[in-house]
Amino acid sequence: MKGRPVTFDNEEVILKAQKIFWEKGYTATSLADLLTTTGMGSGSFYNTFKGGKKELFRKAIQQRREAFLQFKTELNNNESPIDLIKDFFRSIAAADKQTHLQGCLISNTVTEMTFVDIDLENEAIAILKDVEKMFAAAIEKGQRDGHIKNQTDPLILGRYLVTFWNGLNVTRRMYPDNKVLQKQIEMQLDIIS
Repeated sequence: MKGRPVTFDNEEVILKAQKIFWEKGYTATSLADLLTTTGMGSGSFYNTFKGGKKELFRKAIQQRREAFLQFKTELNNNESPIDLIKDFFRSIAAADKQTHLQGCLISNTVTEMTFVDIDLENEAIAILKDVEKMFAAAIEKGQRDGHIKNQTDPLILGRYLVTFWNGLNVTRRMYPDNKVLQKQIEMQLDIIS
């Protein structure tokens, strides 16, 4: 008599796996790490994620894309999307030390996967380019509405904010100090005032 197969909430599994990928990176995360973190056995793991570790990692970074899409919806529905973008960056200064040391899963993936896995690298790059476009659209609206005095091409300013984001995720590892980060963030945000 066979036992009933154990079922797992895939969203919960993905979030648990995302945490370990975020902490260790894709390459350093072992199957044993994933099984321990998710509470799955290897049979259940491969039945659920037929592409193994890479499939689970893809789902983890796609979950981050979903979070950005939710933020995009908030931006589109807000009277002052620039204030939301500023609040997004300012919230980083309030994070705890562990969060600072982790950085950004998507930025980390671009860096880690260069020359390692072109598919995963390109997926992460596509997400950051989507964020860049999202920022650019909000900036264009802010320029039209008079909320932003800087009339630089919105695409360039959107790219600037992604560059700032990527750099900030290294800087916060160097200086996981909220007061230091707060000053850096405010100085950088002046460009979209």
